[in-house]
Amino acid sequence: MEYVFDRKIYHQMLEWKEKNQGKSALLVEGARRIGKSTIVMQFARKEYKSYILIDFNKTSPKVKSLFDNLMDLDYIFLYLQSTYHTQLYPRESVIVFDEVQQCPKARQAIKYLVQDGRYDYIETGSLISIHQNIEGITIPSEEDRIEMYPMDYEEFRWAMGDKATFPLLQQTFDKRISFGDDINRQYMRDIRLYMLVGGMPQAVSEYLNTKDLRSVDAVKRKIVKLYIDDFRKIEKNGKIGQLFTAIPAMLSRDVLRFYPTSVVKGVQPDTMDDYLIALEESKTVNFVYHVSDPQVGLPLTEDRSRFKLFIGDTGLMVTLAFWDKGFTENELYDKLLSDRLPANLGYIYENLVVQILRSAGNQLYYYTWPKDEKHNYEIDFLLSRGTKICPLEVKSASYKSHVSLDMFCKKFSKRIGNRYLVYTKDLREEDKTTYLPVYMVGLI
Repeated sequence: MEYVFDRKIYHQMLEWKEKNQGKSALLVEGARRIGKSTIVMQFARKEYKSYILIDFNKTSPKVKSLFDNLMDLDYIFLYLQSTYHTQLYPRESVIVFDEVQQCPKARQAIKYLVQDGRYDYIETGSLISIHQNIEGITIPSEEDRIEMYPMDYEEFRWAMGDKATFPLLQQTFDKRISFGDDINRQYMRDIRLYMLVGGMPQAVSEYLNTKDLRSVDAVKRKIVKLYIDDFRKIEKNGKIGQLFTAIPAMLSRDVLRFYPTSVVKGVQPDTMDDYLIALEESKTVNFVYHVSDPQVGLPLTEDRSRFKLFIGDTGLMVTLAFWDKGFTENELYDKLLSDRLPANLGYIYENLVVQILRSAGNQLYYYTWPKDEKHNYEIDFLLSRGTKICPLEVKSASYKSHVSLDMFCKKFSKRIGNRYLVYTKDLREEDKTTYLPVYMVGLI
């Protein structure tokens, strides 16, 4: 069965259409296989009288060549209507440029198409700013961008047929009410299912159709292989792919930063920077940068030479962490679902927290400082809220000790707003700390 899932980005697109009235195009960018084309087609069908979708991955050379010369827009529109057997109506139709990075001239043409004013334009793309995809063209200023992510946890619950949980969680969070152990265990089991399946629409569809995690794992492996193949198109020796696949191992070592030179050796610094930029532009990963002086303007002291890397989708992270096995064994899935995750896999919870917060539009940072000559304190994540900063510490097992969080709040007491310890137990507050179950992270 084919599923079309409800996605929050739809409302952002609707806001663009209603407020913009054709004055700019909309670029929806994000990683491959997160559902960009699906949601754009759904939007085009529902919100316009007609639409034409040009998939630049498979359209003809003749269609691509239309954008080499924009002197006769009437001819271009007539040709598209004839080729796609669709009539376009001024101010009631949209033309979709799907995977526009495959036809840079079409993206450049947006400036003049928008100025013409007859139709709306929506672009989708991945690796949209990679040098080879923008070389020799002028990036249109008449382009509004929104970033799309894998399905977040609330969207996942919608896909499971559950639209009641999150309004209830919001009320509970706002009033700081505890559920009790039995309900908390059920909610934790629900979010652990999300950790295993992830937010890639193909994986979610496979789960709904089969309820078989082995089949879901096979879908996720295909997506990972697709990403690695994409990286080889940028760098044929596979070094960007090596950085990507090394993320679970690096996180499992609990080091204070990601060390790219320990993964890919003998690479010049400028070349390594290019690899990391390509990885960031792929939207398949989330960078969390170190700050040297935690304050409300976190980007002001961002240190881009020190960072941690997380996989953009936690479902893919689980599969990638056990890539050497033919199938991510059911035993692991059973342990995750039953809350018997080994302590050395706690980084999967960190990846989940990053995914949830990034999909909500948060830019994340972390902070370390010396404890003694051999040890450091570390705050997992920092958020800016109003005039204060909010530190988060993530605990997948023992939560009674949180020395780094305590010392940080003492060190920067005047800058601290809410302080959170994210864990697997019920919601509670104690000593100015909110102990937050991981399924509520998106409510911060």
